[in-house]
Amino acid sequence: MNRLALFDCDGTLVDSQASICRAMTACFEEHDLTPPDRAATRRIVGLSLPEAMRTLLPEGEAALHDSLTQSYKQAFFRHREQGLVGEPLFDGLADALDALEAQGWLLGVATGKSDRGLRFCLEHHGIHMRFVTLQTADRHPSKPHPAMLHAAIAEAGGSPETTVMIGDTSFDMMMAVSGGAHALGVGWGYHAPEELRAAGAAEVVGTASALVDYLHALPPGSG
Repeated sequence: MNRLALFDCDGTLVDSQASICRAMTACFEEHDLTPPDRAATRRIVGLSLPEAMRTLLPEGEAALHDSLTQSYKQAFFRHREQGLVGEPLFDGLADALDALEAQGWLLGVATGKSDRGLRFCLEHHGIHMRFVTLQTADRHPSKPHPAMLHAAIAEAGGSPETTVMIGDTSFDMMMAVSGGAHALGVGWGYHAPEELRAAGAAEVVGTASALVDYLHALPPGSG
């Protein structure tokens, strides 16, 4: 079975929090609602947009959540056209992808982004073609449901036992555990390391080089 290193995107590959917070503020203000603070918005990164809106505004009705979801998408797209969206790769990630491929790992992404948003982000950094499977919230239930994990494994010709889910939120770790994959947390994202461990992370690494070393040390044939 192929070994699959499956990455979350926002908070794991790229630092998109400023762009996400800006779009969230804009969509709430459009509906004359008090925007969530930055900490609250960071908490929902990784969820699908409808689930994120339900979490941020639990007292709201379904129609409002749907409307906020559409407003967020429009705000993010508008900000991108205005040159306001910044999604830099975290330090060392480009080299880490090179190293993992050299070790024989297949690479994939499982994210709460849309197909369009993910493609734009990865193409901007010139890494889109590095990934053999790209799973987004457009085609799956929100994390921590394991649907996108299972789809990625099938597309990569792997198995849960030979797959490592790499992410920065408890949603990523819970998805990995529920799907039978190895859960590896990264400490540079949006949830604290202790939360990642409580959600099932086997380890939390603090740098991209430590991530590479951790995967290199896993026994052959296991994720």
